[in-house]
Amino acid sequence: MGYGVLQPLATGVCNLKSTGENMVDGLPTIAKRIRGGSFLIETRTPEEVFTPEDITEEHRLIAQTAQEFVNKEISPRLKEIEARKPGVLRELLKKAAEVGLCATDVPQRFGGLELDKISSILVAETMARDGSWATSLGVQAGIGILPIAFFGTEEQKAKYVPKLASAEWVGAYCLSEASSASDALNCKTRATLSPDGKHYILDGVKMWVTNGGFADVFVVFAKVDGEKFTAFIVERTFPGVSPGAEEHKMGIRGSSTTPLNLEGVQVPVENVLGKIGKGHLIAFNILNVGRLKLGAGCVGGCKYLLVEALKWAKEREAFSHKIADFGMIKEKLGEMVAQIYAIESISYRTSGMIDLMLREIDQGTPAAPKQILDVLHEYAVECSILKVMGTETLDFVADEAVQILGGYGFSSDYEVERTYRDQRVNRIFEGTNEINRLLITDMLMKRSMKGQLALLPAARKLADEVLGMAPPEETFDNRPLAEEAKLVEGVKKVLLLVAGSAVQRYMQALEHEQEVVGVISNLVMAVYAMESALLRSQKKLEKHPPEASEAAIAVARAFLHAAADRAEAEARRALARIAEGDTLRTQLSLLRRFLRRTPPDSIGLKRQLADRALELNHYPFS
Repeated sequence: MGYGVLQPLATGVCNLKSTGENMVDGLPTIAKRIRGGSFLIETRTPEEVFTPEDITEEHRLIAQTAQEFVNKEISPRLKEIEARKPGVLRELLKKAAEVGLCATDVPQRFGGLELDKISSILVAETMARDGSWATSLGVQAGIGILPIAFFGTEEQKAKYVPKLASAEWVGAYCLSEASSASDALNCKTRATLSPDGKHYILDGVKMWVTNGGFADVFVVFAKVDGEKFTAFIVERTFPGVSPGAEEHKMGIRGSSTTPLNLEGVQVPVENVLGKIGKGHLIAFNILNVGRLKLGAGCVGGCKYLLVEALKWAKEREAFSHKIADFGMIKEKLGEMVAQIYAIESISYRTSGMIDLMLREIDQGTPAAPKQILDVLHEYAVECSILKVMGTETLDFVADEAVQILGGYGFSSDYEVERTYRDQRVNRIFEGTNEINRLLITDMLMKRSMKGQLALLPAARKLADEVLGMAPPEETFDNRPLAEEAKLVEGVKKVLLLVAGSAVQRYMQALEHEQEVVGVISNLVMAVYAMESALLRSQKKLEKHPPEASEAAIAVARAFLHAAADRAEAEARRALARIAEGDTLRTQLSLLRRFLRRTPPDSIGLKRQLADRALELNHYPFS
């Protein structure tokens, strides 16, 4: 093929040497003690987070192998993929499997590579070159194989996982139904035990099945006796299994999306996946993997679109100037760079924390799958944040790329038009962004109620501290990003103010105030994104040359101050719902106090970022 395979590189990644006093394989050992969600009430240091600059040479070689595969196999066939040429996706999946791309997260004993999550997200970033391809591979390497790899019996794993890893068989995941919307547990597909006790009889219709038109193995969710939500492994050859017609979609048109009709399908009892009535554990835990990889893929999509926008801005002329010279174009490019920097920082920080927890697991043991899923559950909040912010950033970047290309961006002769359509589904995939916003706050509140995360005690402590507190004296710290560090702490206080006030006002009825819950989640996301970008830039200041440090300061300041403005507006909106009169005026005064700052020259900062990207012809922090 002309390019390497991932297997020998995977072995290298798994067997690296310690690289420093507080580092293992380039990752901070102290992070092993970091709980999911603790970023809201604890202060991290730059040494405690993994950043893109920390990747190893082996990681770079994995990314290079993936990029070469995309360049040689995917890019030349984009028109065939978009036209859904018969057999093309199956052929490409087979080639991807030969390189190792279909088994990045699968244990080695079942034909997988057992890569760390940093490697997985590097692959996900690279595969985002085309939405249809990324979707098809994402299912094959993710939700199509991992439910069996993680939850299957030893017999199920031995039978199905190696063939899915090699793409001899293609996998699919069947959760959604026409009437269930985002309420996945409200499914109508039924499973009834046969009189002889040897089969479950499945009847129903699953919707939006990616790879449905050519998949060989389906992970299907149904209710046993109409009550017990359960997962089953269903083969295409079982009588009564019939994929429906291909859906006509706005985007990702090259991927196969069909209904799956199940009419009296006899599924052997040994094909029950997991335990009867415990299908929700499979459905929701696997989604954490999907959200992590989808968010990482959005980083890659953003970088690709930025390159297209930069190229066009440098070539296109108007009024006797390249449009790259115009301030409004530079503002768009600079904002794109700043937002990409933030979600990239989130992606690597989250994956780094997950990797450090996974290091303690022996993936060759029967207990490993549950232990892996426990780790992913620990960071479920962070995975949801990455999914929401990644997909919404990609939406912003795609929209601005079309705008920069103007009328040409609206033409199907240019790839940004297709990418704009393709990315729209990402905010629906893996749980809609609205559902993820509800989940973020719900998970944090439940952890706080269980004593696993002292979020509400921190809110009460803040309330006690601010009563009668005089405004702080003005102090000056000339260290780079010192004001931005205070700003992050200020947004944390704003979150505690809003969340504490909301709980005090609504108590158990808070779930019915979805708009307020959404604001709380937006503030949680703002804290994580701002802190991730800040810590990454602080780390770059410590380890990189002056020119890199200057850019790191600019991008952090540009993103953090804009994010603080958005957070302030969101908090104001929620507080006006929660309180009124003197109480509201007091809370608004606290809001201003917590976010007191001198605004930077955001126009100049974005020009600086745009000029750097235009000089390099790509995202300037690669």
